[in-house]
Amino acid sequence: MAFIKYNANPNMNDTGDCVVRALSTFLDITWDQSFLKLMAQGYKMKLYPTNNNFVWGTMLHEMGCHFYYIPNMCPRCITVEKFANDHPKGRYILGTTTHAIAVVDGIYYDTWDSGQEYPVYYFTMEAT
Repeated sequence: MAFIKYNANPNMNDTGDCVVRALSTFLDITWDQSFLKLMAQGYKMKLYPTNNNFVWGTMLHEMGCHFYYIPNMCPRCITVEKFANDHPKGRYILGTTTHAIAVVDGIYYDTWDSGQEYPVYYFTMEAT
């Protein structure tokens, strides 16, 4: 399994900040830096940023990241774990309908094992 239990939150909080935690890992910056970057983007867009996909998606797009949908046609559904296994190199941030997860070099980082969740889309630093 390609999972590492990790919480970038300096106070080890585990609710409402999955986007900040995932961005921190994806961008290889501290939780504080991730939070401030996200808040600045929200301020610029005049939107509350922490759970607003449009805000953090716009931020990543402006940083040069690429966005892709994941076509999940069951029974060949792609889980977070399968995505990580299929992407042994690179940095990705996956979005489900309610959660964000960082994948770096085939390992997904989260505060809980979200490997059986179904991502809907992902961002990457480079075109895949």
